[in-house]
Amino acid sequence: MKLWYQSFSRFHAFGNYGEALKPIINAAADPGTTLDAHDLKKGGGIADQFRYLEYLDVGEVIANGIKAQNEGYDAFLLGNIADPGIRELREALTIPVLGLCETTLSIACMMGVTFSLITVNEKFTPRVLENVHRYGFTGRMTSWEPMGITHLPNLAPGFSNAPEHVAAREAIFESFREASRKAIAKGAEVLIPAGGVVMAMLTHAGIHDVDGVPILDGTVALVKMGETAVKLQKISGNFVSKRLNYAPPRGAMLKEIRAVYGAHVYPGIE
Repeated sequence: MKLWYQSFSRFHAFGNYGEALKPIINAAADPGTTLDAHDLKKGGGIADQFRYLEYLDVGEVIANGIKAQNEGYDAFLLGNIADPGIRELREALTIPVLGLCETTLSIACMMGVTFSLITVNEKFTPRVLENVHRYGFTGRMTSWEPMGITHLPNLAPGFSNAPEHVAAREAIFESFREASRKAIAKGAEVLIPAGGVVMAMLTHAGIHDVDGVPILDGTVALVKMGETAVKLQKISGNFVSKRLNYAPPRGAMLKEIRAVYGAHVYPGIE
């Protein structure tokens, strides 16, 4: 089995983020699973709380999804809490496409009755809340609590043990704990760091709970669910429904579309 893990960040913009993420997700994979982690190469990946910048970067993610299918990957995993391009990719591809947000919310609701989102900052929060509503989990969410990290690359010290970064690193962790305790006081049974970078940072540091309340690392959940989706597709022959929402064009319409956009669109669709 071969999985493509797509980050919506540039690894080097977040210090040792890439070096921390790869062993975490590879350790989660079953023996025999090849897991390749990719960051953004063309886009910014440093301020996706801004919708215009997210729009600019989604094109690269969709192109990578098509590349993954063409190169024989069995599933495409979107490692960003906004699930950028997930609907477009599910419509375009025939391999399973899973998103960090949808997967994490689903698993959180198996772990507890309620959850809270610990968001990076207030600007990014509405984007995540839209996903919570779209996926139908609003009634299970007790609250959202922002950490106050206004510039995402400021999370980079969280991946460093260097003496000059200790104070900044601990400040990030304390910000997460303070927000988490507010969530716990409001009834949260599961804590969700609302960002793949923060998830990996906490796991890298060995922080898995706050006052006994579990922190869900969605990056790990995404890998395991990706493997499950591939296995289900191999058993039944399908995973993503191609009726209505994710239905691609077919027949004469597909032929006309390819005449305009090129033969590369909707790979694997006849």
